[in-house]
Amino acid sequence: MKTFHQLYLDILKQEAGKGRVLEEEYDPYHMDCLLHPEKHAPVIFAEECEQCAYEKACERSCIFDAFEQDENGKVHINREKCVGCGACVEACRLEKLAANKDVVPVLRAVRGKQQEVYALVAPAFLGQFGPDVTTGKLRAAFKAMGFQGLIEVAVFADILTLKEALEFDANIREEQDFQLTSCCCPVWIAMLRQVYQELMPHVPGAVSPMIAAGRVVKKLHPDSVTVFIGPCMAKKKEAREEDIADAVDYVLTFQEVQDMFEAADIHPEQLGEDDKEHSSKAGRIYAMTGGVSEAVKLTVKQLRPERSIEVRAEQADGVPACREMIERLKKGETKANFFEGMGCRGGCVGGPKIIIDKEEGRKNVERYGEAAEYRTPLENPFVGELLERLGFHTVEEFLEKSDILVRKFS
Repeated sequence: MKTFHQLYLDILKQEAGKGRVLEEEYDPYHMDCLLHPEKHAPVIFAEECEQCAYEKACERSCIFDAFEQDENGKVHINREKCVGCGACVEACRLEKLAANKDVVPVLRAVRGKQQEVYALVAPAFLGQFGPDVTTGKLRAAFKAMGFQGLIEVAVFADILTLKEALEFDANIREEQDFQLTSCCCPVWIAMLRQVYQELMPHVPGAVSPMIAAGRVVKKLHPDSVTVFIGPCMAKKKEAREEDIADAVDYVLTFQEVQDMFEAADIHPEQLGEDDKEHSSKAGRIYAMTGGVSEAVKLTVKQLRPERSIEVRAEQADGVPACREMIERLKKGETKANFFEGMGCRGGCVGGPKIIIDKEEGRKNVERYGEAAEYRTPLENPFVGELLERLGFHTVEEFLEKSDILVRKFS
């Protein structure tokens, strides 16, 4: 009997006779990236890269110094240093860089039927899989693929909004005080930790909504597998950081999910509604630049309407703009007291793995937010109920003892 390899060689000969040349050997590096994505950086080489006609634009675009050379002069990407911001992928005009993919291990988990697998979907999803694909239709699509269910990460953005609002109320007492948001963007946090370490005392030790969602699901369903779905490559790195690696098992981008739907012949727009309303406007608008600031400002005002010092927010999107904003802060050239940074232009709706235009994505998120029944987490009864189930019965307990929502930045 023929082996699979012999059969493959026969196919190569047949196609060669038709004038079609296929590669005889596969690259072991790419096979390992496919089967074991956790061993590699969020960005990988799609092709062998030896000589660059663009003076190593990829390396120059990386503020994290993730590109390194071995003793033979071969360039590789340091798995520990790469945060997955995507700047190098955008800079490489030869298109020799690509996002690492978690598709194979996710399909193994879903098809294995040994554990419940939950999809944790970022607020930026609206419109990405078609203009008529609602939360309910997307939930039905994931269930058709074999997932146990879909969780809106926006509801955990609600919870983190409440935490950041409480932190602001507790810590911003003087006009010169300020807070740097720690929610959402792993590129922003990585930049602060690696480039502006002196500002870290102004960053509340809160996890991102993705990590909060994963931890809560695993607390309520201890043997489950959690899969985050969003537009961001940097979330792949965040999910593997040592102090928070207990929350999310795999990260898929919108493009990876779209490929999975096409391969499984699943059409979300044709499915019925499997709908549940859990999140407020505050949580849903996290997906766009300014969303975190607006959410925290609304919540602080509702929490403490008598406060004399209100949230005065400043935002920046894209790494260069974030650095410019921080330099203004350091020089005292701003009167803001709440700073929000997004690694991608436009926020998550402008992430490197979006499917639709970012302006269209932003409009979708705005509509998604306006359609919410609740404006803030304080109005959202699901937030209170969830916090009660997690053991937080008072505001003080939530602020002081919320280990599940806290990380210690080193």
